[in-house]
Amino acid sequence: MKEVREKAKTKMEKSINVMLSDFAAVRVGRANPAVLDKVRVDYYGSPTPVNQLASVSVAEARVLVITPWDKSILGKIEKAIQASDIGINPQNDGTVLRMTFPQLTEEDRKRIVKDVKKQGEDTKVAIRSIRRDAIEKYKTMKKNNEITEDDMKDCEEQIQKLTDKYVKQVDVHVAEKEKEIMSI
Repeated sequence: MKEVREKAKTKMEKSINVMLSDFAAVRVGRANPAVLDKVRVDYYGSPTPVNQLASVSVAEARVLVITPWDKSILGKIEKAIQASDIGINPQNDGTVLRMTFPQLTEEDRKRIVKDVKKQGEDTKVAIRSIRRDAIEKYKTMKKNNEITEDDMKDCEEQIQKLTDKYVKQVDVHVAEKEKEIMSI
């Protein structure tokens, strides 16, 4: 019984962590190296993350500087960033790439908040799905006479408390991200 609950807890935590890593990549008008986390560069035939090919630093509040360790890869990094969905064209000066993040308009901020809320809802759906799977396992255990009716009720209550806890965490993280996006 306990291993079912622990497995569900681990999966719920992973769902939250995935959401948080997605949130880190959201563009909020300030330079953030995390926006490059999902950009892959074709480096000798294998897709490689930018941060493994170059140092990425924040030069100013809205400028990201990418300095490749191998200067011959500069053009490939630039093409990979342009092909991504970041929406910012890097400036190539021959030695480094500069990405200047424009100020977000009110409309852009609202659109981003809407996307963040959708990611939050998707995470809640995933958490509820994990709850459903755990309860199904308990019902199977009850059917096979491995646990009693009372044990099953207790386990369902514990899984529901766990679900409520993680759904509340999602709401808190979404609210924090919304506040960060809407602040100028």
